Amino acid sequence: MTEPLFIDSPMEEIRLTQTVQKGGCAAKLAAAELRRLLQKVNFPPAPADLLIDGRNFDDASVQRLTPDLALVSTLDFFTPIVDSPRAFGAIAATNALSDVYAMGGQPITALGILAFPVATLPDQVLVEVMQGACDQLKLAGVSLSGGHSIDDDTLKFGLSVSGLVHPEKIWSNAGARDGDVLILTKALGTGTISAAMKRNALSEKIDEQAQVMRTAIASMCQLNDAVRPLEAAGLREAVHAATDITGFGFAGHAWNLAKSSGVRLLIDAGSLPVLPGALQCLRDGFLTKAHRSNKSYVSEHFEATGLDPITELLMMDPQTSGGLLLSVAADRAERVLQVLRPQFAVAAQVGRVQAHTEPKLVIRA
Repeated sequence: MTEPLFIDSPMEEIRLTQTVQKGGCAAKLAAAELRRLLQKVNFPPAPADLLIDGRNFDDASVQRLTPDLALVSTLDFFTPIVDSPRAFGAIAATNALSDVYAMGGQPITALGILAFPVATLPDQVLVEVMQGACDQLKLAGVSLSGGHSIDDDTLKFGLSVSGLVHPEKIWSNAGARDGDVLILTKALGTGTISAAMKRNALSEKIDEQAQVMRTAIASMCQLNDAVRPLEAAGLREAVHAATDITGFGFAGHAWNLAKSSGVRLLIDAGSLPVLPGALQCLRDGFLTKAHRSNKSYVSEHFEATGLDPITELLMMDPQTSGGLLLSVAADRAERVLQVLRPQFAVAAQVGRVQAHTEPKLVIRA
């Protein structure tokens, strides 16, 4: 993973994180609240060729176009999680693209969604945000084909992304199988690190603090394209289920996978990769509202013995542009890791799947 070159901003006096109350995926509606509200909505009937919709909180919808081709559709946007406008645009784009990768697809086009406070931010901020996004889209081989913007009180940016996948090669969060090995591609901790920066305990500019921020930003800008290397190695079918780890935290998204697949996930907490500085930020109390709502979301389905409070907070930490959680056939898990590590240096086995009548997260300290 290479360090992004766009962290430093020519507009040093502007701190985007101070213009909003919540940043990145920590601004998501709480998972339990979202489920409760959506249950009150009468959705239109789904066509037979809609293969995946929102009922399992999958990362994107998938609609069959032909026997050999399906369309992956997703939408993601949020408020600034970092101060650099260009880095913010790059992170927002990477995060939106991740939903297509999590379904086993390849993104092809994107539309921009922008809310911009014309009265309070200079035009160059808009230019930098868009350029950061376009840099990542170019890296992914995706075109920006249009979009929509409004004048709003706070800056928000994201993308609606379309991708393609073979209907029989979809990765969803409902396919985990007994005995599978769980692999996580990125380190955890972006939520607490960004909270520390917002509260002036970390800076992108101060030398002794900058490396923590730079490592976190580099992770959030790492494209989650695990499909290409695995397909090239003949290992695509070794992945039985997948999801990306974002605002509901590792525990929330892992629970969605367990529930949708009807299995238990046995998590080895000591194997979870962690961003430098994240544990100290948690110890220092740099938390978000999402830490509480994520814990509430999984509390009835979360079984842990001897788990220290800081590691539990890490599992609830709301990630922005986090890694993929892959459920992989056990006999090919080591080979999958070997193929992924040149791109995802910290990728690790973090647990396994167990068939059970009661879906649950079982955490081993």
